Amino acid sequence: MTEQMGNRLINYFLRFTPLTEGEIKALTDSMLIKEIKRGDYLLKEGQTNRDTFFILEGLVRQYRLTNGEEVTMNFFNEGQWIISFTSFSDNPIADSYLICEESTFVVVGNEEKAQEIFKYFPRLETTSRAVMETVFAEQQKMLTSYLTETPEQRYLRILKERPDIFQRVPQYQIASYIGVKPESLSRIRKRIASKH
Repeated sequence: MTEQMGNRLINYFLRFTPLTEGEIKALTDSMLIKEIKRGDYLLKEGQTNRDTFFILEGLVRQYRLTNGEEVTMNFFNEGQWIISFTSFSDNPIADSYLICEESTFVVVGNEEKAQEIFKYFPRLETTSRAVMETVFAEQQKMLTSYLTETPEQRYLRILKERPDIFQRVPQYQIASYIGVKPESLSRIRKRIASKH
């Protein structure tokens, strides 16, 4: 099970570049795979965090507390990275919570471990940079959508790009994610249904 899961990360890297056997072995040997139970936290706001996470299986929700209320910022599922800008700063304090909505397996990585691998396999640093750029571009796209799209447009985009999320989390979390109250989400869904 674990070896097969580890291959998911290797396959992710292979989307960016071919890897030698030595590089695959170095990546596989350095993998720290962690299982987190449903309802447990991967990270809490205020904790020191220098780690990055690659989701092999499961679902993680990122949220912040605003006036005592959870505001869902993102959902991460299989094949996605959780990389926080703050983990690279001099003061790497988590600014949000990461909670597992399902039993989740992640590969835990960090800059220290990465530098160790790059020493022996410098080509992997270029691959790693390409991965980071892709992840940050996705985050930028999501941020832009929050500034330019209506809640209904955001809902339709999630429906198109990530339909599985609707089967995996409660409606009130989706409402929070698109920036509305649950009753507004019901109205959006009725409006969309009446158009089809």
